[in-house]
Amino acid sequence: MSDRHASFSTPTLGLIWFGAAVSLAEILTGTYFAPLGIEQGLAAILLGHLIGGAMFYLVSLVSARTGVGAMDATKRTFGSRGSVLFSAANVLQLVGWTAIMIQSGAVAAMQIVPALGTAGWCVVIAALIVAWIAFGVRWMGRLQSIAAALLFVLTLIVSYVVFGSLDGFPASFAADGTMTFGAGVELAVAMPLSWLPVAGDYTRFAEKPGAGSGAATVAYLLGSCWMYMIGLGMALIAGTSDIAGILNAAGFGIVGIMIVVFSTVTTTFLDAQSAGESASAITSRLDARIVGVSAAVVGAVLAAFAPVGDFEAFLYLIGSVFAPMAALVVADFFILERDMSDEPFDAVALALWIGGFALYRWSLTWSLPVGNTLPVMVIVAGVAVVVRLVQRRMARKA
Repeated sequence: MSDRHASFSTPTLGLIWFGAAVSLAEILTGTYFAPLGIEQGLAAILLGHLIGGAMFYLVSLVSARTGVGAMDATKRTFGSRGSVLFSAANVLQLVGWTAIMIQSGAVAAMQIVPALGTAGWCVVIAALIVAWIAFGVRWMGRLQSIAAALLFVLTLIVSYVVFGSLDGFPASFAADGTMTFGAGVELAVAMPLSWLPVAGDYTRFAEKPGAGSGAATVAYLLGSCWMYMIGLGMALIAGTSDIAGILNAAGFGIVGIMIVVFSTVTTTFLDAQSAGESASAITSRLDARIVGVSAAVVGAVLAAFAPVGDFEAFLYLIGSVFAPMAALVVADFFILERDMSDEPFDAVALALWIGGFALYRWSLTWSLPVGNTLPVMVIVAGVAVVVRLVQRRMARKA
């Protein structure tokens, strides 16, 4: 997306982010909530999304008001070189998501041609993603829209199959005690946090910063909560976390599975391509398209040989990196009104982030009903405000 192309209306931003929420990754994450049972699972999903959505809105609003993407916005806090750390982290998380989505698509595709095996389908899907990147997205725009629409229709079908014939929730769906409520909240928070490095790339073009950021946030939260609930329902009500199996049971068989695979390609290539864009932002010597192709290849290798299907730990790692980063960016912009974009780096900000990262990792041993992210962000932002006010007072006395 180029700065020469402005701008996005409020409804358009809502549609973009509702579409981003309708994904297999969100459904798969929802299946992890099954140990909480239906009532606690739904409560954890809603509370976690409210917490993550608050940060999504604030970070999106920073970009909407400044006209720069999320990674460029981090320069206001960490300096022009200090922000490189988060661009690199974004590349790594995008490669991780590429691997997760390729494996999800490969598992579904196995029901079409089992002989290829998971590894073989990972290669096929990665090759299609590489083709998408190589040809570019201009002439693929219509295919992207068709894929999103088909996946949305399939989501409605899956929702009906999972919930439509249910007459109340059986008592056996109570929590089994293998997951705490706070851990569930944290899993729900992690998904909106994973979008923080991307959100501003769209809201920076908002015609109305406040309304556009709000529409993007509300639309994403509605879509994401819906996907999580489908995943939870699949695990509890349908007794499976296999969306391909659900489609087969609904009578859509190979056609439905092919749509899932096609949608996997048309959405996952955005992760790979964004990895290339973030890498080229680190240094202009890196070609975005080549890095994007490399991300797809690495993602396929990880999908075929690494246990990326269980990505709970990956979500927690994303939270530990981006939660303290977002807390510092929000505190600097809305409270302290600092802008370090013209400086190479801010050592104090980096030290605060390191402390926040360590605090988040330590907080995973806590058992809090609101999860880990909210307390960590409040602590990091509070400490940052105190440190900066002390610095200002000392500077005035000097």
